[in-house]
Amino acid sequence: MSGRQYPTAVDVVIVGSGPTGAAYARILSERAPDASIAMFEVGPTVSQPPGAHVKNIADPAERSRAQAASEGPGARGEKVASPGAAKAGVRGARPGTFLLEEGFAFEGEDGLPVAAMSSNVGGMAAHWTGACPRPNDSERIGFLPDLDELLAEGERLLGVTTDAFDAAPFGDLVRDRLSAAVDEGRTAATRVQRMPLAVHRRDDGRLVWSGSDVVLGDVTRENPRFTLIDESLVTSVISTDGRATGVVVRDLRSGAEHEVRARFVVVAADALRTPQLLWASGIRPEALGRYLNDQAQVVFAARLRGVEPAASDAPVTGLAEQSGVSWVPFTDSMPFHGQIMQLDASPVPLAEDDPVVPGSIVGLGLFCAKDLRADDRVEFDDAHRDAYGMPAPRIHYTLTAHDREMVERARREIRRLAEAIGDPVGDQPFTLPLGSSLHYQGTTRMGVADDGTSVCDTDSQVWGVAGLYVAGNGVIPTATACNPTLTSVALAVRGARSIAAVFAREHADAALSER
Repeated sequence: MSGRQYPTAVDVVIVGSGPTGAAYARILSERAPDASIAMFEVGPTVSQPPGAHVKNIADPAERSRAQAASEGPGARGEKVASPGAAKAGVRGARPGTFLLEEGFAFEGEDGLPVAAMSSNVGGMAAHWTGACPRPNDSERIGFLPDLDELLAEGERLLGVTTDAFDAAPFGDLVRDRLSAAVDEGRTAATRVQRMPLAVHRRDDGRLVWSGSDVVLGDVTRENPRFTLIDESLVTSVISTDGRATGVVVRDLRSGAEHEVRARFVVVAADALRTPQLLWASGIRPEALGRYLNDQAQVVFAARLRGVEPAASDAPVTGLAEQSGVSWVPFTDSMPFHGQIMQLDASPVPLAEDDPVVPGSIVGLGLFCAKDLRADDRVEFDDAHRDAYGMPAPRIHYTLTAHDREMVERARREIRRLAEAIGDPVGDQPFTLPLGSSLHYQGTTRMGVADDGTSVCDTDSQVWGVAGLYVAGNGVIPTATACNPTLTSVALAVRGARSIAAVFAREHADAALSER
């Protein structure tokens, strides 16, 4: 599957190996097996199989090395492993990610001070939490009539389950207490429930988290016409007469540049680097980089009341999981996405003589949807360059008065939820620095018309450039509070099917001509 032989021409080039790029490769391998595919990833291979989640690496030292190798070519900086460190005001990235060195905030604006990225085979899916909730109410993309079927296909590709934590001794207790506080007046689909997660449990009890390796699947890995080449920087998309015709890619090991011709180009970098590549290529729709939105995040902790320690012979699975992962879905009347899960340690100090039942400190997080504004944007120029030599992202981002009201409302709501399930730990909830969610969206947003408010059509094809597709969280056109990966993969499925349909028609036409 992997190699260093750069092709001169393929049917499809995919830029980026995260879950949406992997979804294009998977759907094409299933539906257009004769199509040749080259996937280029700027970062190294850090896990096996390529794209696997680093949490599946059993050796802590090996896992740390994989995370460090994912942190790009720039300064490493300080790492933040817990909300407690973020509360202390440290501008740091989580292990496996790296921050923008500059251009993350401007005077008079809020900016995204901890906007972060990963550079490795598998992208952020080698480091994510695996949460895959479906969008609800105004989070949904109303102009896609097939959204639910696409989401179901995304769940198949990501290996989503809801039963991996069924044995968690405090899981039902947490959900029962949350339900009593939340469920009244909600539909069955929006009541408190198990979080859908891209994870499964092996026969020996260990958890296996899905990365891009799961999305690619055996059908892609065994596809002789699919090639993945890591440490390869795509510096431009070539377009001729309104059509994408290939890419220029630089081998970061040798420095050599290659031109790879292609009938289709899929840019699936991330919500900052996908618009970066289009801008660098001179492809600059009016909405490119605009409508950038993150999810402000409020966190708190509570200690469960009236619980006893789990049995000492409970299985060791590589993760503290006594309370599992629970979900409070977003609704328009309660516009927050809630994620409630076991904390390995309290984010605030406890008294040394204060006995704590293992697993009884539960973390609560509420994510808020952003007011969508064209002025919230990532932009580029010729004067600023990033560590790869590409135009550096420059972020302009401001919370509206309504955004601030929603954050304050989330702070009140999270305290109410904490008190419902136990005794709050600490005096007040705290709001994480903007960018902490890592859920940046909107910069290559989908739309129904080329009217300057979107970058691509409903198949994710860029307006005015036939054969050029964009993928990732940036394509999502709505303001969401829920984790966006499932939605992004669903949209990638739609785009990949549209490409596969071209090959299917050509195959049918060829068969007819032979008769």
